[in-house]
Amino acid sequence: MKAKLISISFLTLILFFSCKKEDEKYSNTPEIEYVSLSPSSAPEFSQNVRLVIKYKDGDGDIGTVDPDSYSLFIKDSRLPKADEYHVQPLSPPGSSIQIEGELNIKLAGPFVLGTGTSETTSFKVKLKDRAGNFSNEITTGSITITK
Repeated sequence: MKAKLISISFLTLILFFSCKKEDEKYSNTPEIEYVSLSPSSAPEFSQNVRLVIKYKDGDGDIGTVDPDSYSLFIKDSRLPKADEYHVQPLSPPGSSIQIEGELNIKLAGPFVLGTGTSETTSFKVKLKDRAGNFSNEITTGSITITK
C-alpha cells in the first residue's frame, strides 16, 4: 500500500512539472530582432547583401497585397533617408493570428559614396503593420564596401 501511494505521488509530480505553460501572447505591435548581415565585406556593385531579421506580431497584420504599399524601412547609416520595401502578407489577409518567423532580405550590391577606396556602414531597420504600428528599430552589424 505504501509503495502504491509513493508511486501515485511520484506520477502526480511528473504530470505537474510536465504541463505546458499557456501560450505566450504577442503584442499587436510588430517586434523585430537582428539575426545576421552577410557578407561582412564586399566589392561595390558586385555582390548582394543578405539581411535576416526575426519578427513576431500578435495579430499577424504585417505586409500588404498592394505592391505600392511599403512595410519595411531600411536606412543606410551613411544616408539621410530610409529605403522603403514592399512586404507580401505574412499571414492570410483578413485573419488575426499570432505570427513569428524570419525575413530574408536581399539588398542590391552596395557602393562607396565618397571618394575613398572603402567605407563601412550598417543599417537601421523597422517594420510597419497594416494598422500603422511601427516595430522597434534595430541596427545591423557593419559591412565594409571596397572599390
